[in-house]
Amino acid sequence: MSKEAKQPFDLIDRAAVSRFTGDPLIGTFPMEGSVSGHHRSNHKGSSVEFAEYREYSPGEDPRRLDWRVMARTDRLFLKEFEAETNLRCQFSLDCSRSMSFGETGSKFDYGKKIIATLAYLFLLQGDAVGFNLLGSRKRSALTAKRNPVHLQTLLQLVQDAEPNQEQLLIPSLHDLAESVSMRALFVIVSDFLDEPSAIMKAIHHCRDRKHEVVLLHLFDIQELEFIFTHPTCFVDLEDGQSLLTDPSEIRKEYLFQLEKHISFLRSECLEAGSFYYKLTTNIPLSEGLDAFVSNRKSSARR
Repeated sequence: MSKEAKQPFDLIDRAAVSRFTGDPLIGTFPMEGSVSGHHRSNHKGSSVEFAEYREYSPGEDPRRLDWRVMARTDRLFLKEFEAETNLRCQFSLDCSRSMSFGETGSKFDYGKKIIATLAYLFLLQGDAVGFNLLGSRKRSALTAKRNPVHLQTLLQLVQDAEPNQEQLLIPSLHDLAESVSMRALFVIVSDFLDEPSAIMKAIHHCRDRKHEVVLLHLFDIQELEFIFTHPTCFVDLEDGQSLLTDPSEIRKEYLFQLEKHISFLRSECLEAGSFYYKLTTNIPLSEGLDAFVSNRKSSARR
């Protein structure tokens, strides 16, 4: 049984926050957002061009409140401006049963920490963050928002999430593509144990809807190195099938097929204009996320 965080905020990796604080995680294409921020908008106009009013949510910056509107309506509204807007980031966690695998900690728990930490960092720089589970019939989705109160709700959902018995990653990805109407950054955290061509078809669906897509591919070190030496009963966590065999007889073919799977996803993501990162759960999160953060910083300079 995995060791759960005592409080939702305990999911945030403090070493990673310390390492990356102050590094803008810039989007690579113009965003459609609702508040001033780090990111280029796809709308024309200067940084002080008024766009619209939006109802105030507790925790948001009160300096942009329009007091004249409040005097007329007795309601709180914020002034919105275009040209530079916030990033909308939708974090997605695969809750397929295979994500429960892990020698010292499960891929699922590692994925929880990734999402909690990145959500905190994105929100810290004024971006909107949302969350949803993939691979479950139970709908658990949180629309992207940017106020600090929203983070508590997101972290609670992440903490309460558990792997299930269903294998619905692909339909969940297609649902994700259709459910977010405004252009956004999708950060998908999964072990992607599914048909690779079907995975990429879903990623293309997201890209066709103008979303930016990042795949964070999680592995336990045992999956990558296949370091078993004695006759072992291997159980497929997705369908329950088992195989008793001598690991030395299948190791070469297993590693070949694994590398083929990884190479396909990496190359197809590149072709689709998406991003692929391989993460191993025995690596500290601050190190594991370094390539992701560094690449997004590089995007900001271009």
